[in-house]
Amino acid sequence: MDVIYAAGEATAAAVLGGIADPPSYSAVRALLRILEDKGHLKHRTEKGKYIYSPTHPRGRAGRSALRRMLNTFFDNSAAKAVAALLDVSDTKLSPKELEEIAQLIDKARKGGKP
Repeated sequence: MDVIYAAGEATAAAVLGGIADPPSYSAVRALLRILEDKGHLKHRTEKGKYIYSPTHPRGRAGRSALRRMLNTFFDNSAAKAVAALLDVSDTKLSPKELEEIAQLIDKARKGGKP
């Protein structure tokens, strides 16, 4: 999905070329077909090749995936998810990032969405 979102659309060969340590071409084709069956991708045909594009904007897809991840791994707790993110972060948060997070928390406390 990263390759397709970055390019806007891509063939199976382009997806294969955009993956570090890729699986076989047939595995990529199978995965694209599964993603299309699940409604994440659509395709059009051009010169005999399938060209895949996302069915939803990246932000919407990301929010949906995050909701599933929160439910599956963090008991639907944003606090647990944030604690896990801070725990696995390879880098120390910058003062600017800490301030951005603080502002989002303040906004949430006031009843607004971050």
